[in-house]
Amino acid sequence: MTNARLPLRALAPFAAGSIGMGIWVTVPGIFLLYFLTDVLAVPPQTAGLALLLPNVADIVVRPWVGRISDANLAGRGHRRQLMVAGCAVVLAFVAVFAVPSDLHGTTAAIWVAVALVAGKLLYSCYQVSYLATPADLGIGYHERTRLMGYRNVVITVSVLLAGVAAPVVAGDDPDVGDYTRMALLLGAVMLAAMLVGITGVARLNGAAPGTPAEPGHRGGLLVALRDRQFRALTASYLTVAITMKLVLAAMPYFAEYELGRSALTTVLIAAFMAPAVLTTPLWVLVARRLGKQRSLLAAQAAFVAGSLVLALGAAAGLPLLIAAVAVLGVAFAAMQLMPLSMVPDVIAAAGPAGTASAGSYTGVWTAAEATGGALGPYVYSACLAAGGFVASTAGEHTTQSSGAQAAVRYGFTLVPAVLMTIAIALQRRYTLDKRAHTAAPRAVAQEEAVG
Repeated sequence: MTNARLPLRALAPFAAGSIGMGIWVTVPGIFLLYFLTDVLAVPPQTAGLALLLPNVADIVVRPWVGRISDANLAGRGHRRQLMVAGCAVVLAFVAVFAVPSDLHGTTAAIWVAVALVAGKLLYSCYQVSYLATPADLGIGYHERTRLMGYRNVVITVSVLLAGVAAPVVAGDDPDVGDYTRMALLLGAVMLAAMLVGITGVARLNGAAPGTPAEPGHRGGLLVALRDRQFRALTASYLTVAITMKLVLAAMPYFAEYELGRSALTTVLIAAFMAPAVLTTPLWVLVARRLGKQRSLLAAQAAFVAGSLVLALGAAAGLPLLIAAVAVLGVAFAAMQLMPLSMVPDVIAAAGPAGTASAGSYTGVWTAAEATGGALGPYVYSACLAAGGFVASTAGEHTTQSSGAQAAVRYGFTLVPAVLMTIAIALQRRYTLDKRAHTAAPRAVAQEEAVG
């Protein structure tokens, strides 16, 4: 293991690849459930299934995509072939929102579900190989945090801009045609960014090449699945992913039905994402001092506190609610940065077998993320259904019952607080970070002495 410092000419294009990834994650994550229930008149139960079922194939396939990525690395010396194929996700992104005008209800849900299946499989080809990059490089504990810090700033900015730009481009009270226009514009940005990201991966591999896997260490899925530290980290991240996707999917409902103004969706998204962008560099410094594990646990506890404040609802006043959402955003920054920079720590600690299995580790990790992406909106849709929420078409305004109003509020606040508490309990089972954080300064000092 070396402790090379990565150059900006490689960091910048690598991080830029996250712009496309941020658009894919954000726009469907925030707007698709609402698009189904309030534009296409899909009942909440059906809409939840339309978002959940496509992820089943995605979750199963992702670990195998990781194995293919490992095989490409061993045979070609790089993982970029799959990333190029994954750029076709842009076509599926447009198709998700370009629903034919004569489709409503269940038939519209089927169209969206089929497009999502294609999109998620293509996206996994890009994402798995992209996120395996830190484990492929000859860098140390703190440099992994620095690398993912750059990436997380960019992806958080892209999430913020996409979350703000998408409703602006779609317009007030948008119909399917407005959403299609939005998808075409953002899809072009996606493609350009993802191609730049491929260039960044190539430059990183050239700047800090890792140690090739030794003969006899072919790796595979079992290496990842048998890793106790990886299982603990992944279980916690899965719960975090469910929570965050639920919160994003619930924001439009909270703005419209709790706060009484759908336009406040943009305000909530900005209040969530802007602090995440601004505090990511600070979290890098905090992790250097406290370690990644302690920083992550503190962020998760702050998220629980912010969610409980939001449970007060509109009666608390808009300024306090926006401040609470900002706390969630600050916590979100750490909950993205720390786990993603801890995965390559786990891989490095696993030795040669771990190095040979970096794609498999990342495939399992992103499968957990995909599971969270599927279950988050589904859990919220189940809350809406339990409360008696009534779906509607674009331009139709339905008065919701008190039960539905309660489901909107508490599904956005108390349910995430409970889920994050579970994530904290799971995260405490991860014990690798204390050793890795203590060893990192010694490794840097030794390298500087040799130099």
